[in-house]
Amino acid sequence: MSVDPVVEQAPRVVVISTDSIRAELLPDLGARLHRLTVFGHDLLRTPADPRVHLGEPFAWGAYVMAPWCNRIDPWPTVVGGSTVDVPANASDGSALHGQVYLSRWVEGAGGVFEFQGGGAGTGWPWVYRTSLEVRAADTGEGRAEVTFGQILVNLSERPMPGGMGFHPWFRAPIDVSIAAARVLPSNLRADDPIEAVAGAFDLRSMRPMPSGLDATWLDPDQPPVRMRWPDLGISATLEVSSDAGLCIVAASPADSGAVAIEPETHAPQGIRRLLAGQPYGLTLLEPGQAMHLTTHIAFERSG
Repeated sequence: MSVDPVVEQAPRVVVISTDSIRAELLPDLGARLHRLTVFGHDLLRTPADPRVHLGEPFAWGAYVMAPWCNRIDPWPTVVGGSTVDVPANASDGSALHGQVYLSRWVEGAGGVFEFQGGGAGTGWPWVYRTSLEVRAADTGEGRAEVTFGQILVNLSERPMPGGMGFHPWFRAPIDVSIAAARVLPSNLRADDPIEAVAGAFDLRSMRPMPSGLDATWLDPDQPPVRMRWPDLGISATLEVSSDAGLCIVAASPADSGAVAIEPETHAPQGIRRLLAGQPYGLTLLEPGQAMHLTTHIAFERSG
């Protein structure tokens, strides 16, 4: 995996903005979203110094996950005659959130960023390209929107398992609804059975996000997520389109001051699921094939 660079000075910031929205991205640190300001309020958990992302890459802002999301096993696994052998990078001993979250991305025109990775010596034997396009717009008085368009392309001559996701940490307190009736109640125990939502996992009606969750909601309706910041007078609707599957991961660590709401193309342990022929696994991409994931968030002043 290419984790590049070692940043001695504050990393370069690219700003995409309108009158109502300001998005600050860090191309040299995974093209991650360092700050998202809407109607004058920061809506992400953002460190004062962008260099903090280097030491705690999973804890702040919002970042792209590719060529897999969530957790896979950190030991050699044969997929279609090729061996995945990626290192553990999480406290639970798993290989978490892909390879691109701290890599140096190339900035293109019009809010587009790209990264090429994988291949010999990286632990992921297929070469791939992933891109992120960020667009913002004001859509009327007290309304604005931001869109994050992601693409993952298999550049190898063999089929490649692939998955993508987007991982924002939204500031709490926050009210949330997730329009899904089934859930994997623990991302740490991905082999547990799927359950009907109940108790803290039943988020079909808007309410304060329960503390201590780390779960995956399956087969969400559209729009899959609604959010509200009651102390800021802002509400939001999160819509997602995907040609490779869709689930919503949400995590609300106690006393963290933030909630992760993550659109992902597959559930935890996506390689295990693919090899077992189970649903919600990684998608097998043919040579040259691309997969797409688009996250659109519409904000509104709610009084």
